[in-house]
Amino acid sequence: MALMPVSDALAAVLAGVVPVAEEMVALDAAWHRVLARDVAARRTQPPQAMSAMDGYAVRATDAAKVGAELTVIGEVAAGRPFAGTVGASQAVRIFTGGVVPDGADAVVIQEDTVADGKCVTIKEAAIVGRHIRPAGVDFREGDVLLRQGARLTERDLSLAAGMNHPELAVRRRPRVAILATGDELVMPGSTPGAGQIVFSNGYALHALARAEGAETFDLGIAADTVAATTAGIRRARESGADILITTGGASVGDHDLVRPALQAEGFEMAFWKIAMRPGKPMMHGHLGAMRVIGLPGNPVSSYVCGFLFMVPLIRALAGRSRVHHRRERAVLGRDVGPNDVREDYLRARLEEREDGTLVAVPVNHQDSSLLANLAMAQALLVRAPFAPKAEAGTPCEVLRLPL
Repeated sequence: MALMPVSDALAAVLAGVVPVAEEMVALDAAWHRVLARDVAARRTQPPQAMSAMDGYAVRATDAAKVGAELTVIGEVAAGRPFAGTVGASQAVRIFTGGVVPDGADAVVIQEDTVADGKCVTIKEAAIVGRHIRPAGVDFREGDVLLRQGARLTERDLSLAAGMNHPELAVRRRPRVAILATGDELVMPGSTPGAGQIVFSNGYALHALARAEGAETFDLGIAADTVAATTAGIRRARESGADILITTGGASVGDHDLVRPALQAEGFEMAFWKIAMRPGKPMMHGHLGAMRVIGLPGNPVSSYVCGFLFMVPLIRALAGRSRVHHRRERAVLGRDVGPNDVREDYLRARLEEREDGTLVAVPVNHQDSSLLANLAMAQALLVRAPFAPKAEAGTPCEVLRLPL
């Protein structure tokens, strides 16, 4: 099978995605969930004109001159409106958040007055509308302020509360099952035997998926047998996973059993092998309603492919309005050689010059097994297929890695 361009592979991964079902959740459980419907205000905020400061509510014409003396006829506090009307040469003591009483059209702040019993003297002229928050200045009933597909921030939750929504319709969390394969893998804390390595891929993949709002299921490590691999695949289906991620066993060796095990279960393969580095042997397809991404076993390849393909797929299933990673402009921090047929994703550190220019410095060694270099990188430097040699200072594109 010919190598598929990265853009075509991503389009295939996202093809036909339908967002998962919606559910209602309480507002305090909606943080970082994805809205399933637009949200409109159920009230006007503020519902009436309110004071923005402590002071006196007045008619601006009565307080237009310094030295004007007004009679104080009452008091307004937040939640305790004044029942009367402000008339000529009258004022009402008002506190922040208090409803501006009828007849008043300005507030003179406390610092600009001198109070003496039932009288107040104006030290700075009033201006119509000054220190008053008009009714609806924040939003009005019916205003659509939160849109379907938005991932809710803490600020969004505050807004939804202010709009008088105690709960919101959100997409349920996409379910991601992760299955590792390989006789050589042992868990962290173990003492590896001859030829064995400590398993690391799954920790990054679980974290990536959870950071995108997914629910993850750890299917453990399957031995290099068709039976063990098949059992893991079946557990993924039984768990109701929307996505099955496998790591390792996706290449062409005698012990790479993921593809035959999947095909024996009815797997419909969309592609296998991508024109990218690292991550060439990645595969994708469907097993019934479950989408499958078979990642390489090398930890850098596994992470890069998970970042580039699994993350957008989770976002699409969650109904996010934006699923693709945003590319940023930068300049090379050192020379890079010419590229071949594969699109390169070089691990790079990011630096920022005094003028704001972003500089991408590729790490010294790009081998797909080097976890230390992956951990120190802040971005992937994207190099197009057949890109010529480029010198330091040449414009380039980067994808920031999660912090």
